[in-house]
Amino acid sequence: MRFATYTVEGAARAGVVVGDGIHPLPPEVTVLDLVRAGLSAALEAGAAVLSGPVVPLEAVRLLPPLAPPTVRDFVAFEEHVEGVVASVSGGSGVVPEWYEAPTFYFTNPYALLGAFDDVPVPPGSRLFDFELEVAAVVGRDGSSLAPDEVEIFGYTVLNDWSARDLQRREMKVNLGPAKGKDSATTLGPWLVTADELESYRDSEGFLELDLRVSVNGTEIGQDLLSNMGWPFEELISYASRGTWVRAGDVLGSGTCGNGGCLAELWGRGREIPPLAPGDVVEMTAEGIGTIRNTIITGAELPPVRAARPRPRKRTR
Repeated sequence: MRFATYTVEGAARAGVVVGDGIHPLPPEVTVLDLVRAGLSAALEAGAAVLSGPVVPLEAVRLLPPLAPPTVRDFVAFEEHVEGVVASVSGGSGVVPEWYEAPTFYFTNPYALLGAFDDVPVPPGSRLFDFELEVAAVVGRDGSSLAPDEVEIFGYTVLNDWSARDLQRREMKVNLGPAKGKDSATTLGPWLVTADELESYRDSEGFLELDLRVSVNGTEIGQDLLSNMGWPFEELISYASRGTWVRAGDVLGSGTCGNGGCLAELWGRGREIPPLAPGDVVEMTAEGIGTIRNTIITGAELPPVRAARPRPRKRTR
């Protein structure tokens, strides 16, 4: 089943997507409510409205499928790391530590955008980039979970928009990323329940979904989600070590390889311009759907003030 959040006539609603229409759920029900109720209860609630009214998809604005309490983003594709290390940090190859355990950072749940929303260039950035990912949504609260204890409610497409020039500076301080990443993240077009994608699972537990991204109609990247270094169950298990994951938490796969972002291609010597206002970025994940965002001019803000030289006083 496919659950979406949308606005129509100024009101936000949740619904079930079937074909080119949305069957509205009761006004008080959100997709996060359904996730927290569990997959069986959510499927039952969705089935109950399928015989009711239908709103055409073309008549609504799709919002992010849910309002997650947290968003973690992993870096789970080795090929992506190989290319990006050169263009972002000036290094080469993949550090041995990448292979030892999954790595993630927390990103901004307040900066989520819908599947077809416009995306402003972050203030001060001249090297704006996309990142093609799939995200899993946790289906059950848990702490220090083994991979076989993890419950995944469903999956959605994630575009981790990145200001590479801001990111480069931040990474040299060995902390971050911060403003290089938190201006926008697209989620959508809807949340596909995990049962719909089980037929794509391979013998090692990975989902063999085709992933593609284009800019202005020209395909830039293509990969398989099954090229991840770890399946989602292991990523969520790692995230839960010594702490908690909650139903509704979003965990990104990290950017796929083979052109999943421009920075990877820059690191391999490809001369492709960064994103600019007017560019249209389209991403499709097999079995999930397509998101399409247009880049627009962002806010012009004063430059950031540099730090003062360190003070030397020890007493007042």
